[in-house]
Amino acid sequence: MGKGGEQGEECGGGGGGGEREAPIPSYTWEEIQKHNLRTDKWLVIERKVYNISQWVKRHPGGIRVISHYAGEDATDAFRAFHPDITFVQKFLKPLLIGELAPGEPSQDRDKNPQLVEDFRALRKTAEDMKLFKANPVFFSLYLAHIIVMEVLAWLMVSYCGTSWSITFVLSIILTVSQAQAGWLQHDFGHLSVFKKSIWNHVVHKFVIGHLKGASANWWNHRHFQHHAKPNIFKKDPDVNMLHLFVLGDTQPVEYGKKKLKYFPYNHQHEYFFFIFPPLLIPVYFQMQIFMTMFKHKFWVDLAWAFSYYIRYFITYIPFYGFLGSLVLLTFVRFMESHWFVWVTQMNHIPMEIDNEKHRDWLSSQLVATCNIEQSFFNDWFSGHLNFQIEHHLFPTMPRHNYHKIAPLVKSLCAKYEVPYEEKTLLKAFADIVGSLKKSGALWLDAYLHK
Repeated sequence: MGKGGEQGEECGGGGGGGEREAPIPSYTWEEIQKHNLRTDKWLVIERKVYNISQWVKRHPGGIRVISHYAGEDATDAFRAFHPDITFVQKFLKPLLIGELAPGEPSQDRDKNPQLVEDFRALRKTAEDMKLFKANPVFFSLYLAHIIVMEVLAWLMVSYCGTSWSITFVLSIILTVSQAQAGWLQHDFGHLSVFKKSIWNHVVHKFVIGHLKGASANWWNHRHFQHHAKPNIFKKDPDVNMLHLFVLGDTQPVEYGKKKLKYFPYNHQHEYFFFIFPPLLIPVYFQMQIFMTMFKHKFWVDLAWAFSYYIRYFITYIPFYGFLGSLVLLTFVRFMESHWFVWVTQMNHIPMEIDNEKHRDWLSSQLVATCNIEQSFFNDWFSGHLNFQIEHHLFPTMPRHNYHKIAPLVKSLCAKYEVPYEEKTLLKAFADIVGSLKKSGALWLDAYLHK
């Protein structure tokens, strides 16, 4: 054990005595890193050591996201995910078991301490600039434009009928509404709108549940893992492709050497168009969402989701009947799925996808993300996820402030020679296909020759 400190000595004399409070135990990184097992998890936040072995089961963000930092320094991830540090620290206090030994560095695994400190100084600068304060007008107008599209769709079919041309335009409006509601629920899910987390949670359930028919808890547990360890196999669910695709540079070679051929991966850049964009939301996500809600008994989320379907079918059954309304909904989700896949994957699939390398927060986010050039259309089309770098570094920052912190992030990256990649929208789309083609070629070479 790398534990230090002796128990307090009794002291007394004459008329009485007392016992000194025992000094807090201290641990080395070598000892801490051993506690990254399924039933034994420690982590470090600001040099304090916490035993989270039992707490993980009650963690609001889910078991997995906090478990991904077992045996590591989780300081920057902790600050990134929790806007109200004072409130959250009261949950940490009972879990405190010690601190880093005096001779131990604050960062584990030889991370650059100056880079880490400079990034934390940058975060403090952002706080001083009030960049974590949301503009209520921005989000009110954003929600309003989604509701206006929903009302417009109903008015159009009410007054113009259900011809093929009207139905097609209606489906376009509903697709735009659904996509934009998806970006908006993302804001509330990251607690970046209201100062109090409870209000973010409440409105998040309304937007993702009543406006989209999905589950807030399902989204939280999945998406926060992605942010904690982006593009890391076995930790980021977004790169778990269920053997449909091989990603990055190492996985294709591993599959090839093992002669694994679930699909003809050398053609994955071609069958991607028929599997991923059209089917992700209407098939895979819908199945996963409802299975998750029933399995984990997310009854509140289920009620919100049912409210969406009740509202939708009450609105459109009088015009299209039940079967027609179901076909319309499926078509809308089919189109939204294309939109969602291209936007969310353009920032990640072309970047490094690999096993855990235990990088510092800044480096781990930059190696897995890239930006798309800013424009009014790109901001709206992607829900400001064209600023993916800034979003990953500061997930609780309101999206309308990303462009303000971006120059400072670029400057910090330049100082430490951390690549800061920015592309055009079309190049980002093309890079998805190019990356899949490259990975497929690596697989084929390893499959045939190694």
